[in-house]
Formats: sequence, C-alpha cells, structure tokens
Amino acid sequence: MRNSLPSYSLIFLFFFTLSCSKKEVEEIQPTKGNVTENVYASGIIKAENQYTVYSTVSGVLQKINVTAGQTIVQGQSLFQIESDKAALNTENARLAYQLSKEDSRYIQDKISEMENKVQVTKDKLTLDQSIYNRNKNIKQYNVISEVEYERVELAYKNSKSNYESALKQSSQLKAQLKNDQNRNTITLKISEKAQNDFTIKSVFSGELFDVLVKEGTLITPQMPLAIIGNKNQFVLELDVDENDMVRVVLGQKIVVALDSYKGKVFDATVDKIYPIMDERSRTFKIEAHFDSPPAKLYPNLTAEANIIIQTKKNVLTIPKSYLIDNEYVLVDKEEKRKVKIGLNDYENVEIVEGLQANETLYKPK
Repeated sequence: MRNSLPSYSLIFLFFFTLSCSKKEVEEIQPTKGNVTENVYASGIIKAENQYTVYSTVSGVLQKINVTAGQTIVQGQSLFQIESDKAALNTENARLAYQLSKEDSRYIQDKISEMENKVQVTKDKLTLDQSIYNRNKNIKQYNVISEVEYERVELAYKNSKSNYESALKQSSQLKAQLKNDQNRNTITLKISEKAQNDFTIKSVFSGELFDVLVKEGTLITPQMPLAIIGNKNQFVLELDVDENDMVRVVLGQKIVVALDSYKGKVFDATVDKIYPIMDERSRTFKIEAHFDSPPAKLYPNLTAEANIIIQTKKNVLTIPKSYLIDNEYVLVDKEEKRKVKIGLNDYENVEIVEGLQANETLYKPK
C-alpha cells in the first residue's frame, strides 16, 4: 500500500493541475493590447525580370549552348533549332535580290534612254509652242491662212502630248525600279529574320536558372525552354483574394513567412498592384520587395504573407474564441451580453463597447 500511495497522489495532482489549467483557460478578463488588421496572401519568390524562354518557330532542337547556373549576357545564343529549310529560303531570297540588282541596271539604262526622250520631246514642245504662239498673234491680221494655222496648232498639241507621255513613262520606270528593289530587299530581310528565329537568344543579361528541354526534342512555340532572371535580385509575387483586394494599396507593409526559413518572418513593402483579376483563381496579383531580404533566396520558393492594413494600440481585446455569433460574450457564466467589436486579427478581437477590463468572461461551450 505504501508503494501505491505516491501513484494516487500523482494522479490527484495531475487532475488538480489540469482542472486549474482548464479553469484558467475558460475564465478570462479583457486585456489591453495591440490589434493589427491583416490581409492574407500567398505566392512565390521570383527573380527580378524573371521570364521563361520560348521559341517563335517549330523544329528539332539541334544544340543547347548553355547550362543551368550560367551567367548570361544580352543577345547570347541559348539554343539552336534545325534550320536547313530556312537557310535555303534565305539563299533563294539572296539570289533573287542579286538578280534584281542586275535587272535594275537594265531598267536604269532604260530610264536614262527615257530621260533623253523626255528632253527631246521637251525641246520639240518648246519650239512648237513658240511657233504656235507667234502664229496665234498674227492670225488676226490675216497674214497666215486658216489651214496653215491649224497645222501649227496641231503640231504644238502633238508635241505637248508626246512630252507628257514621255514624262509618264519615265516616272513609271523609276517607280518599277524602286518597287522591285524594295520588294526584294524586304523579302531578303524577312528570310534572314526567319532564319535568325531558329537561333534563340537571351533578351537581357542575368542568370540561367534552368534548362527545361533536351537536344533532339521537337520544339513548338508553346513549349518552355529555359528560365532566366536577374541574379541575387528577387521579388515577392503574391495572390490576394478578390474580397480583400479593395483594402490593399501601394506602400503597405507586409510580414512574410518562408517555408525555407522556419520560425522567421521578414518585412516587405507592396510596390506593384496588377489591376486585373485572374478569373480562374479569383485573385489579384501584387508584387513586393523585401526591406531586408534573407541571406539566400531561390526562384519559386513558396511564401505566405500578412499585408498590414492598420494597427490599433492599447485597446481592449479578448480572444476570438470567446466571441459568440460575432456579437455576444458570456459573463457570469450564463449571461449573454451584446458587444461592439472593432479590429480583429487571427487570435484577438477589439471590444469597442459592452465590456469593462475588470469583468470576467467565460468560454462558450
């Protein structure tokens, strides 16, 4: 029996302690404290200017010129897609361009001939116009017969028509030469551009985070090839529910938790809001930068955040679990009293009216 007495004592002490703890938890008094209203957001870490590389053409991936983790400079060749057909098209366009240059010499000679013809017809027009004007002036004195006058007038009109025709032909030849040159030049440039599309280059300098394909793969414009972004410069990309978005503004402070840094929080600031909702997730995208970033970050790390809307200091608060239907509390164990609430966070709620600091509350069952 002596050996069993301590066991009963321990059991009694355990239940006594549990009873006291339960009583302490279930009976409380309002306390003065701070309440911060937050908006929840979740998202990922992205590198500054992070983007996914895509091809604008389809084809077999012939060669990968880079490796993951490599530093990339703007315009550097990343991938080479098989481009035999494009090369042949470019060569054909270049031959057509060279041929057009030879044809242009022939057309240029014809233009020179036509310009000479224009000058001859112009000189003839000048002479015939002079004769016509002189005969027109003396016609009233009956010095020239009607037949002779008509012959002079007809010669003038023919010269004028010939001159205008020569001008028109010269203008058409020049336009033809210019159009042929422009057309073949544009065709060559388009072919060269199309061939260049088979060499995929980096848009800007940064770090190559990942290569997503292998040599020999059939590439399409919808297939991601690589991910590139600024090295050691990161941004928070967060999603905010549409019901909370109206309370989010630029410059608000954010408290961020990362799975990679358990037990730690980091401060950030909202610096960009995308003004359109994602219809599938019913969320808005915002961007934020760390005030003091962690020592080491990687793209696509997950993050959870609380966007601080407002904070009230030294206000009367109670735990949320003591609130009934969001407007009542239990006093004197059985009495339900209506209260007016203010701000609330994940644990506590502000009591604006209906309670005093020295009153005892009971946790509803």
